[in-house]
Amino acid sequence: MSGSIRPEARAFLLRWREALIGAGTGALGLLIYAAALGWVVAGFGLLVAVAGLGLMALGVQRGRFRSGEDGPGIVTVTEGRLMYFGPLSGGVADLDDVTELALDRDGQPDHWLITHRSGPPLHIPVTASGADGLFDAFAGLPGFDTEAMLRAMRAPGTGRVQIWMRADAAPLRPRLH
Repeated sequence: MSGSIRPEARAFLLRWREALIGAGTGALGLLIYAAALGWVVAGFGLLVAVAGLGLMALGVQRGRFRSGEDGPGIVTVTEGRLMYFGPLSGGVADLDDVTELALDRDGQPDHWLITHRSGPPLHIPVTASGADGLFDAFAGLPGFDTEAMLRAMRAPGTGRVQIWMRADAAPLRPRLH
């Protein structure tokens, strides 16, 4: 059954799944509102439509974050702990210990550079398997700006772009090479 849909269409549907579900939920809410005979059902329809709109907005952000899953390594986020297992490097960082998040656009593919207090920085490819779980992990950082991260991911250029830094952390020193 998996061969019944083109791979490009499948990738599109998977990337934008939350936005599509939100659009469908919003349309269902508007349909309930339009067909309602009483104010209670009409109010319920509007509530469903607003919930669908919120889900669609979140889904668009998630879709913009996803960069594919064909890169090196595996990322898991479990109970506030971020783990990356790659072919050349890897590591573990508690989200409470993260001091800085940057996007390093010099690598192929781009890499998340996650600095934390308990060890050397993690270099995680944006296309690593399971990297879409980082969206929720990053969103939980205090004062994190999701839209700034999404703009940095789509902006042209090279070099390292600081996305977020903990208020009480010292800035990361530039690399020598």
